[in-house]
Amino acid sequence: MAVDLSRRAYRAQRWAARGALLAAALAVVFPLLYGGLQGLVLLLCGAVGLALSAAALWWTLTLRGPLRWVAALVAVCVPAAVIALSAVLLFWALPVSLALWVLAVWSGRFALRGTGSEQRERQRERRMPLPRRAVLIMNPRSGGGKVGRYRLREKAERLGARVVLLDPEKENDVTAMAREAVAGGADLLGAAGGDGTQALVAAVAAEHDIPFLVISAGTRNHFALDLGLDRGDPAACLNALSDGVELRVDLGFAGDQPFVNNASFGAYASIVQSPAYRNDKIGTSLEMLPDLLTGQQGARLVAHVGDTSLDNPQAVLVSNNPYRTDDPFGLGRRERLDTGVLGVLGVKVESAVDAAALLLDPSRGRLTNLTAPEVLIEGDRAEIEAGVDGEALLLPAPVLCRIAPGALRVRVPRKRPGVAQAPPRLNWRRLRKLAATVGRTAAPSRFRHHPEIPDLPGGQGPFLGR
Repeated sequence: MAVDLSRRAYRAQRWAARGALLAAALAVVFPLLYGGLQGLVLLLCGAVGLALSAAALWWTLTLRGPLRWVAALVAVCVPAAVIALSAVLLFWALPVSLALWVLAVWSGRFALRGTGSEQRERQRERRMPLPRRAVLIMNPRSGGGKVGRYRLREKAERLGARVVLLDPEKENDVTAMAREAVAGGADLLGAAGGDGTQALVAAVAAEHDIPFLVISAGTRNHFALDLGLDRGDPAACLNALSDGVELRVDLGFAGDQPFVNNASFGAYASIVQSPAYRNDKIGTSLEMLPDLLTGQQGARLVAHVGDTSLDNPQAVLVSNNPYRTDDPFGLGRRERLDTGVLGVLGVKVESAVDAAALLLDPSRGRLTNLTAPEVLIEGDRAEIEAGVDGEALLLPAPVLCRIAPGALRVRVPRKRPGVAQAPPRLNWRRLRKLAATVGRTAAPSRFRHHPEIPDLPGGQGPFLGR
């Protein structure tokens, strides 16, 4: 039986790897050759300017009064000056260098695509019977009134669902409403609202092992995005009632509080506690950040992640499955929701020097990126401020964050946009190996040493042609 991978495909990958390495080298060398000594000086100025901009941004966040505005001006003007100077001195060499970098990235990712470790199995979908007694809880205020604007109630009722509207004039116990619906015989629960509302209803659905329907009627709807739903058309989510499939995904908990997206601790969690935050987000943040970032206010946190302890970080973000961090266009996205681990991002910056070092080299301990099934957050107070799926809460210390693998059955439309596949991580070391050989190093790992695939003559690796 032939395998749909040929030596020609490996040859293309090898040459793409060589092209990526060559383009990257030219992207660095070409401006230096064109500009001579000026090009070298400009390269050093760029690095210094980047560090100075990061330091100025730190001063902008931690100072008050006129010094803050001076620092903000420096943070904006320095990179602008470096770009303008580069354009004058390097002229057309700068766009050529940028084009070479784009070519290097594209070629490198093409070369690494399909080499084994970058491939991920598609999340399993299951066809299940249609719900007979679906109950949907809708927040009419979420997303600036998307429930009314998209006529979600009317469309859901036409599909046979019972709709429970939250009362915008009073506090609503969403969990109690969901449990009452289950007691009344509901065989599916759904929520139209933000991630905070979704999490509360999802926890009840998981508790009773019944399907959960996500309707993207909130402002950002990160959970809906990572499920592959259409955030621009909440009504499309209702198609799951008539033509849907089920996914098994994980559910996070911060103490007893469920979350479908994340739980944050530290500076941001303290800011969202302020009553003024909802009406003036920027002003409130600028007022509170100087004291929070310098440790004059807020709890002193210690986060325990497996064998690692983060002492006094300014912020800790615990997510239901890890976020992408290797692709700037995929930041804030999760490729999968069924890995069974929490993502943990911790930031500790104590000075302008730390801020510059964080930007120039994030791997030197100021930014921590870990995964674990549990995270323990300790504080020097009886209660710790937390932002759980955007909701401001006070949680009893210490807070144990944990993940419940596969706890949630999510019903989604069979036809939906889907989760965008992340491009392969650009690994220059692997590219060098791939460029140097076309044998076993280049072959996808799932085809290596396969008993039914013979090797090429001369030990060149597996024959994958017809």
